[in-house]
Parts: sequence; C-alpha cells; structure tokens
Amino acid sequence: MSSRENLTRGLIAENPIFRLALGACPTLAVTTSTFNGLGMGLAVLFVLSCSNVLVSLLRKFVPQAMRIPSYITIITTFATLVQLFCEAYVPALYSSLGIFLPLIAVNCILLGRAEAFASKNGVWDSLLDAIGMGGGFTLALVIMASIREIFGAGTWFGLPVGFDSPAGILQLAPGGFLVLGVCVAVFNKVFGKGETP
Repeated sequence: MSSRENLTRGLIAENPIFRLALGACPTLAVTTSTFNGLGMGLAVLFVLSCSNVLVSLLRKFVPQAMRIPSYITIITTFATLVQLFCEAYVPALYSSLGIFLPLIAVNCILLGRAEAFASKNGVWDSLLDAIGMGGGFTLALVIMASIREIFGAGTWFGLPVGFDSPAGILQLAPGGFLVLGVCVAVFNKVFGKGETP
C-alpha cells in the first residue's frame, strides 16, 4: 500500500466512525459542541500517532504473549499525558470532556490500529496510518458536533448562528443517535457502500 493510501484510507474508505462504527460511545457523548468534538478528535489523533509510532518501533522486541498488554500500556501512557495536559492548559476542555479523556486509553480504534497495522509495519507507514485514522475520527466528530450544535443549540463554536428556534433534541442522546444515523447514511450514499474492511 502506498504512503498516500495509508494516509487517506482513514478519512473515507475506513473512516472509524462512519464506516467501521468504532468509537461510538465518545462520539455520541462529546459531540454536543464543536469545541468538544474537535478537542476529543485532536486528543485521539495525538495518542494514536504517538502510540502507533512507538508500537512500530518496538514491534520486533515485544514477545508475542506480551503484545496486547504492552500496547495497552503504551496507549494508556499517552492518554494520561493528554489528560494531564488538558487539565493544566485547557481546563474548559478538560471539564467538558470529563471521563472521556482518560477513556481514550480503551478506545477500540487505538488498540485496533496498534494490533492491525503498527505491529506489522514500519514507523513512517504507521504514523501515516495514525494521522489518517485520527484525522478521519476528528473529521467525523467535527461534522457531527457541528450539526448537533448548529441545529440543536443555534450556535457554532459557541457563537450564535441565527436560528430562532433550534431543535433542542439534537443536544440530547436521542439526537446524537439520529445525527449519527443520518451521517452514516449520507456518507455511504456519497462515497458508496462497498465492502467495509
């Protein structure tokens, strides 16, 4: 697979949310505001990139029986760093994301990419894969959060957009499921259903 394919695969063909249906819990929970969606997406992108690079670097040194525990340790370390950074420097995001920041460590996207890709490929390809998958995750979160915030609260990044009567249900859990379903349907209609990987 080419470097370009490694980078772009996660944006459309294997988008973690809209194609692979991974990471739905934080997706539904944090997409009530675009600020939260972007913050969570960037946090996952950072953790995924760092962990993929480290897993790829260590792939020949980790015994087969210790693979998964070592991946979890690596991912948890970077997730903790992101949590501490947000707590210290972006307290508004830290309070908004709450429990979902430390739960990045158990996001199936991260462990899945470590096992399926980084453990079998070189550092450069693993980094490109992480950027693509993390970028696809971030893109999906921002799209969903924008829809939910604009039509549900009448704001975008906290700024009014001029809706006089927003559909408040979009800010609630049922609205999250509704927006996710519509986004998946539109995404698959535009980019083709095909076979999911």
